[in-house]
Amino acid sequence: MFEQILDPIAGSLAISALCAALPLVLLFVLLGVFKVKAPVAALAGLALSLVLAVVGWRMPVNQALSATAAGVFYGLFPILWILVNALWIYRLTVATPWFEVLGRTIRSISNDLRILSILIAFCFGALLESLAGFGAPVAISAAMLMAAGMKPLKSAVVSLLANTAPVAFGAMAAPIIALNGVTGLPLHDLSSMAGRQTPFIALIVPLLLVFIVDGRRGVKQTWPVALVAGAAFGVAQFVTSNYFAVELTDVVAAVVTVAAVLLMLKVWQPKEIVGVEGAVEGAREAAHAAVTAGSPDAVSAGRASGSGPAGGHAANAGHAAGTTVPTDNSRPEPRQIWMAIAPYLIIIAVFSVAQIPFVKTWLSQVGSVTFAWPGLDITDSAGKPVAATKFKLDHFKATGTLLLFSGLLTMALYKVSASRGLRIYRNTLVQLRWTIVTVTAVLGLSFVMNLSGQTTTLGFALASAGGFFALLSPLIGWIGVALTGSDTSSNSLFGQMQATAAEQTGLSPVLMAASNSSAGVMGKMLSLQNLAVAAAAVGLDGAEGTLFRKLIGWSLGLLALITVLIFLQSTPVLGWMVP
Repeated sequence: MFEQILDPIAGSLAISALCAALPLVLLFVLLGVFKVKAPVAALAGLALSLVLAVVGWRMPVNQALSATAAGVFYGLFPILWILVNALWIYRLTVATPWFEVLGRTIRSISNDLRILSILIAFCFGALLESLAGFGAPVAISAAMLMAAGMKPLKSAVVSLLANTAPVAFGAMAAPIIALNGVTGLPLHDLSSMAGRQTPFIALIVPLLLVFIVDGRRGVKQTWPVALVAGAAFGVAQFVTSNYFAVELTDVVAAVVTVAAVLLMLKVWQPKEIVGVEGAVEGAREAAHAAVTAGSPDAVSAGRASGSGPAGGHAANAGHAAGTTVPTDNSRPEPRQIWMAIAPYLIIIAVFSVAQIPFVKTWLSQVGSVTFAWPGLDITDSAGKPVAATKFKLDHFKATGTLLLFSGLLTMALYKVSASRGLRIYRNTLVQLRWTIVTVTAVLGLSFVMNLSGQTTTLGFALASAGGFFALLSPLIGWIGVALTGSDTSSNSLFGQMQATAAEQTGLSPVLMAASNSSAGVMGKMLSLQNLAVAAAAVGLDGAEGTLFRKLIGWSLGLLALITVLIFLQSTPVLGWMVP
C-alpha cells in the first residue's frame, strides 16, 4: 500500500508545491516559450512527473507505472474513442456532396455578412465543435465567411471568437467527461454547473461578432437577431446540460439557434444590408487558402505552433472547406436540406433513444463495468482509499460507441460503401495520430500527479488563498487552455487540483472544477494551435501575432466577466445556482 504524503520535500508544503508544479511548468514553457510540439512537451512533462512521484513523493515504481497506464487507457477510452468517432462522422459528411448542400443552405438564408457571421461562425461552428473540434470549426467557418465576401483577417477573427461558447461541451462533452474522470465528481453535477455558466457567454458572443463585422452600426442594426441567437443558444445549453444529455448539449444548442434565427428573419430584417460584393473574390481567396492550408509548409507551421494534429487538421479542414464552399448561394430543395442535416438528426435520435429509462437501465447493466485498476493500492494522507484507483469502463453505453453506431447509420443513409467508410476511418486515425500521443501523455501525467499526491499538495498550497481562490480558479483554467489548446487537456491537468483547493477553502468542488472548464474556453481563441489553424485556413501565413493582438482584449474581457459570475456563485448572492 502507498499512502500519499502532503509535504514530502523538506517537510515543507510550500517547497513541495513548487516541486509538484514543475511538470506543469515544464509543459507550458516547452509549449509557450520554446514552441516544442505538443506530443513532445506532454511526454516530457509525464517523464518529470514520474521521476518526482518516485523520488520525491516516494511512490513505488510499479504503482507509478500502473498509474501512467491507467491515465493512458482513460485517454484512449473514453476520451479518444469519442474524438475519433466524432471526427469520423464529420469526415463522412465532407466526403459526400451533402456537406456542400449544408453550407449552401446556410448561405442562402441571408446576404448580410453580419447575419452570416452568426449563422456560420456561431451556429454552424458550434455544430462542428460538437463533433469535430481540433480546428475544424475555425477553418471551415473562416473559409465559408470568405466565400461570402468577408475579408480574410476579419473572417479569421470572427471564427476564432465564435469558437468559445460551445467548447466546454465540444466533441460530445469530452472536456466535462474528462473532468469527471480525474475528479470523481458526479458527471451530471459538473455538466449542470458548466451549463449554468457558459450560457452567459453565449448571450454576448453574437453581439461581439456583429460588432467586429460592422462596428457600432452592426450592433445598432442587428442586435435583435444577435440577442435571439445568444439567448436561444444559452437556454438550449442550460436545458440540455441540466435535464437531458450532456453529450448532446452543443448539437441541440446549435440546431435550436439556427431554427430561432430562421424564424426571426421571417418577421424581421435589418434596415441595411452589409453586402457581399466581394463574394466571388472571397471564393477565390477561400480556394487559395485551401491550397495554402493544405501545403506542407502550412502543416509544418501548424505543428511547430504546438500541435501537429491541429496543424494537420487545419490543412485538411481548410482543404475541405475550400473544395466544398462554392459561390452558389441558391437555396437547396427541402429534401436536400433534410439529407444535409441528417447526420446531426441521427446523432440526436441515437442519444435520445439511449436516454429512454429502460434502454438507459439496460445499457448501464450490460454496457458498463467498474473494477479496481490492477497494481494500484493507494490511500490519501488521511488514510482513506483514493477513488481514482477504481476504473469505470463503459463499452456499449459509451458516448464513442453511440457515435460509432450513428456513423454506421450515416454511412447507410449516404450509401457510403464499407470499404470507403473504413478508409475514411483509417485516415481519421492517421490524422489524429499526434493528438492520440498528446492526449494519452497528458492523461498519464494527470493520473500520475493525482495518484502520487502531487496534485493534492498543489491544491492544499493554493487553498492558502482562502476565498480569493474563487477569483484565481478561472485564471488557472484560462491559462491551461491558452497554452495546451484543449479544454479537455486543461481539465485533465487542473481538475483535481481545483477540486482539492476548493475543499480546503470551503468552496464547492463542483463549482471550482466546472469553472476550470467554463473559464478555460476564453483562452481557446489565443491558443497557438487555433491561431495557426485560422491563419492557415485564410491563407495568411505568419498572421498569428496579428490575430493574437486583435483577440487578446476580447479574451481577457470575457474572462473578467465569467470570473465575476463564478465569484458571485461562490457567495450567497448566486450560491443557489450551484448543484
